[in-house]
Order: sequence, then structure tokens, then C-alpha cells
Amino acid sequence: MAELPRISPRIAAISESATLKVDSKAKALQAEGRPVISYAAGEPDFPTPGFILDAAEKAVRDPKNHRYTAAVGLPDLREAIAAKTLRDSGLQVCPGQVIVTNGGKQGVYQAFATIVGEGDEVLVPAPYWTTYPEVIKLAGGVPVEVFAGADQDYKVTVEQLEAARTPRTKVLLFVSPSNPTGAVYTEEETRAIGEWADGHGLWIIADEIYQNLVYPEGLAEGEVPSAAISIVEAVPALADRTILVNGVAKSYAMTGWRLGWMVGPADAIKAAANLQSHLSSNVSNISQRAAIAALTGPQDEVEAMRQAFDRRRRVIVAELNRIDGVVTPTPEGAFYVYPDVTGLLGRDWNGVTPRTSLELADLILEQAEVAAVPGEAFGPSGYLRFSYALGDDALLEGVQRLQRLFA
Repeated sequence: MAELPRISPRIAAISESATLKVDSKAKALQAEGRPVISYAAGEPDFPTPGFILDAAEKAVRDPKNHRYTAAVGLPDLREAIAAKTLRDSGLQVCPGQVIVTNGGKQGVYQAFATIVGEGDEVLVPAPYWTTYPEVIKLAGGVPVEVFAGADQDYKVTVEQLEAARTPRTKVLLFVSPSNPTGAVYTEEETRAIGEWADGHGLWIIADEIYQNLVYPEGLAEGEVPSAAISIVEAVPALADRTILVNGVAKSYAMTGWRLGWMVGPADAIKAAANLQSHLSSNVSNISQRAAIAALTGPQDEVEAMRQAFDRRRRVIVAELNRIDGVVTPTPEGAFYVYPDVTGLLGRDWNGVTPRTSLELADLILEQAEVAAVPGEAFGPSGYLRFSYALGDDALLEGVQRLQRLFA
């Protein structure tokens, strides 16, 4: 009798998160005393705003938060999320169309698990966040990469999507602003893609975790920018076939609180709620109470963080583009830059000749003590992702190390 595999083939096929792997390696080197500057993790360096901490402290001492609550989330939080969805995504939903999840990542997983069946194809614009293909495959689906390079500002076109569509295509993944590129689709681009998807009856899974981190030009002093255009606001007809994923991690510096959500049609949300009831049950009540404060409280600290990211964005783009062989489009959202580094490949750097961005990332970690995530984590080789969600001094020092290395 043939021996059965020790590990499920589907689980064994999952790759480790490349971003977390690089960040872990950087932290290990830092623990050894090496002065590594890490651009690897997509995590704000700011503390969570104080009014959110106050709400959490109060919640800790309230016994009603020491017990199980509804798997789909606290009613007050679901109402606050519904209000935010109307305000920032232009979509009116009832609280019953909201599920609170353990971070946006669980929301992404559950969205694909709910919609995608065995053999269904999902169009994945690339470069993409490293987790998307893995959760699509876990659902039994087939990720179909649609690549747009720096020459397109990393934004796919309707023509590219149509060329990739087959009779098995069921879902389009839409992410704006993008991780890893920071690309933001305009209202016209979003509408064109949405109308194309609607015309073919496709489902949309839209990851909007960075929707409030945008940097439009020409804002008046004191003016707060609106969110990136949501695909359901651009094409309202898509509302019945769209799941929105979001959370408080990025805009509110709450990555460790693990609080996200998914919003969608009632039947899809009901199915996802059944899954979550067995998978994880309710999110920590303390985090939920903190998220209520985040969404309903004052937003000036959030705006101050956005302005700091904008300042850092301008610095890192200008400094990276001073390196011969590096082409860095200016991102319009999130907190990443995604330079094309093919001009550095195939050249000798202190006795090392990198042929791929993976090899280049190893080179700069060893020789410049700078950690960045190679393009292989997000699609084709030839790129590096740098997060600028780190302190101003460290950000500048790290790029200057690269300038010296590649002089």
C-alpha cells in the first residue's frame, strides 16, 4: 500500500510569505547587532493614536468584553463599518452585510474561499501582494497573472484583462491603491475596468485596505483628500457581485490589533459568516472596541500620518532615481515604492553579479545592510519593493547606502 503524504498537498504547496520572510531575516540580523535598515514590512512606524488606546483600556475593564460575542462582529462596529463604506466607497450597505475579521488578511482569505470554486480562474493584476495567489489556490482556484510594468505605472488595461479572460474566468481582483506598487487607478480607469467586468458577469474582490492613503496633487492647506475611487462607486451595478475587504491596520497604525472586515452581498456574507463561525469565531472584543473608536473618533492624527507618508514618498522617489539603473515611478497611494532595477542586473558590484532581483536583494542586504523585498515575491523579477513607513532619518540613510553601493 502506498504511503500517504504526511502533509496535505494543498497546504504543502503554500509558499512562505516573502515579505514576512525578508522582515524576519532583517530583524534577526538586527538582533545580532548589525545596523540593518529594513524597508521590508508594510507597517506604519507610528504608535496607535491615543484616543484608540483609551477606548481599548476602557474595554479591557468591562466584563462584557471578557466573553464570546457574535462571530460576525459587534453590532456597533458593523454599523461603523457600514457608515465608513458609504462615506469612502460610495456603497450603502446594512450592518448585516459586514463581517469583522482577524485582520484584512483573513478577509481576503474568506472572500476567495466563499466565491471561488474548483478550477475557477481569478484575474490577478501584477505586481500583486504575495498572499493573493496562495489563497486563490487554497480555494481551489487558478490565479491568472496580468502584468503591467513601470512603463504603464503598474496599471493593467481592459485590453490586457480581456486577453486573459477565458470561459473559466469568474473573479477579477481589483486593488487600488496597490501593494506593492502604490499605483492608484483614476476614476476613468476604474470605471472602464468595472464596466468591462460587469459586461462579462464577473465577480470583483476589491482590497481597499489602503484607500485612505492617497496623495493627490494640488490640495489646499488643511484640505483632507478623499479616498481612492472604489470600483462599486464607479460602477454601482457591480454591488451585487463585489466583496470589499478593508481594515484599520494601515491608516490607523493598528497592524498588531488584527482587525479587518469584509462587506458584500447578503448571500456571500452569509456563506462567509458560516465559514468564520467554524474557522475563528469572533475577533478580540478589545480590538473591536478600539476599531469603533478609530472609525468614529477624531481623524487629525490619521491625517498627520498621511502627510508624513507623503513627505517620505517624495524623498525616497527622488533619492532612488539618483541611482543610475533604477527607475522609480511616483506612487500615488499606500506607502511603497516599486523601482524597476533591471538596469542594475548583470553588472559587477564588488565581485558579485546579480542576475535576478532576488540575488540583488541578497546583495544589498549583505553589502549595504539594507533589506528590501525582491520582485519575485510579487510577480516577475527585476523589481524591488521598499516600504517608506519607517522613520525619516532611517529612510534617507538606507537609500544613501544604496547610492554608495551602486556608485
